[in-house]
Amino acid sequence: MGMRTFIDEHYRHFNAGTVQRTAESLTAFLEGEGKLFLTLAGAMSTAEIGRSLAEMIRQGHVAAISCTGANLEEDVFNLVARSHYRSVPNHEDMTPQDDQDLYQAHFNRVTDTCIPEEEAIRRIEGFLLHAWQKATKNNEVHAPHEYLYNLLNSGDLEVNYDGDPAHSWLLAAAERNLPLFVPGWEDSTLGNIFAARSIESLVDASVVESGIATMQRLVSFYRCNTAPLAFFQVGGGIAGDFPICVVPLLHQDLKQSVPLWSWFAQITDATASYGGYSGAPPNEKISWGKLATDTPRFNIQSDATVILPLIFAYILDM
Repeated sequence: MGMRTFIDEHYRHFNAGTVQRTAESLTAFLEGEGKLFLTLAGAMSTAEIGRSLAEMIRQGHVAAISCTGANLEEDVFNLVARSHYRSVPNHEDMTPQDDQDLYQAHFNRVTDTCIPEEEAIRRIEGFLLHAWQKATKNNEVHAPHEYLYNLLNSGDLEVNYDGDPAHSWLLAAAERNLPLFVPGWEDSTLGNIFAARSIESLVDASVVESGIATMQRLVSFYRCNTAPLAFFQVGGGIAGDFPICVVPLLHQDLKQSVPLWSWFAQITDATASYGGYSGAPPNEKISWGKLATDTPRFNIQSDATVILPLIFAYILDM
């Protein structure tokens, strides 16, 4: 039984029913003229979302991605250091001393997964420092993802692959030169490293695209896009709020006529009780001029690391 058949058969009511309806609606949207605009918050790359997202990209379903700096870098960390990762399945029982021991052993823990600093972070830093310094010398400016795209497409990193390249969504995106937007990139490990190197005057801080320039690039993308876009928000925060705001920016601030987002869904475990963006329900976005009253809208209140691979598998009919 394929995943599509399984979900159609068993996911019928309550939150499961919402998952089925979302997957079925998005599949129909993509099988028409639509494309997917995906936003990734949280630690989806460390959760290895590339195992399904990479194929979504390769099959041409994805028009663009907005992600946090952590999701950008952690896909590459996994690609070059997969066998060096440490798993702690009993993470709920860990003591502060257990985490201190991980720190002293140069492991950075994300729930049950520990990223090796030397084999992953510092290895990529070496390649990027060279690229940042070259850009400084040549007075060039590139978006954060473009440095990684260039590295992946150059072949220089291939000898260092430790994970399966087929499972790297960023490698798939680099191969297609997929539009990528990384708002607030400085809030990431590599962003911190870049800030440190700029403070040391080893690189010029201007060689990485600013947030305003990223928004300008997003405006250009939205203006030029011709396919209806499904906005699929995984989690919330800046990865989701930054790109969805491009529509009211164009309508209200630039007074330009563009289509609204054609379809919307979000996966979140947050609630609307405390005013956080991650828990804002889809209909709230109508009041901000982001969605229309008749835009298909779905709100899946669950763990994205569980649900998103299921929906991608449904679309791919795996």
